Amino acid sequence: MNKAYILFDLDGTLTDPGLGITHSVAHALSHFGITVTDRAELYRFIGPPLMDSFMEYYGFTEEQAQTAVKVYREYFADRGWAENTVYEGIEPLLAELTAAGKVLLVATSKPQVFAERILNHFNLAHYFTHICGVALQAPRGYSKADVIREALNRAGVTDLSTAVMVGDRHHDIDGAKAVGLDSIGVLYGYGDREEHEKAGANAILESVAELKALLL
Repeated sequence: MNKAYILFDLDGTLTDPGLGITHSVAHALSHFGITVTDRAELYRFIGPPLMDSFMEYYGFTEEQAQTAVKVYREYFADRGWAENTVYEGIEPLLAELTAAGKVLLVATSKPQVFAERILNHFNLAHYFTHICGVALQAPRGYSKADVIREALNRAGVTDLSTAVMVGDRHHDIDGAKAVGLDSIGVLYGYGDREEHEKAGANAILESVAELKALLL
């Protein structure tokens, strides 16, 4: 995996957003009178587009899901974005990749404004040539593949064999495959081996240390 361009997912790959996202989802669900007793149930919201998750997991209509996303963002924009931590070893990894001449990109389904805020907060933004997320009012159906394509376009990547996508959920692997990109599934985030195998990840790694060894 000696790639010149490395695309990283954000949630579950660079940072652990579990606390902020689950607090935000619980806040949104409470708007509909839904109380969640097991916070672990909400981890499945980490990674996929929010609209899809509210509709899939709670049977919301599209209109209800839109309201849920709006209420979610009220909490997230206020403090949920900061209820987040950088995975151990990520900052040194980014530093070494940059020193080795790799071009680093972020491709996340999170709104770009929040992705930039989080990465700046943790002083990681300067490692990335481009940070690509979605618009706050992104059209329904704007997928991870669309985000990946945008990141590649911004970086001027025309030879897809020179790039790889790194992510913790099958959506990252699915998106990479749709674009024609190799992919690496990491297991220290919120996905499991089975979903990465089913999605067809080119490599599945347990740790940041393994990721470093593969990319360098």
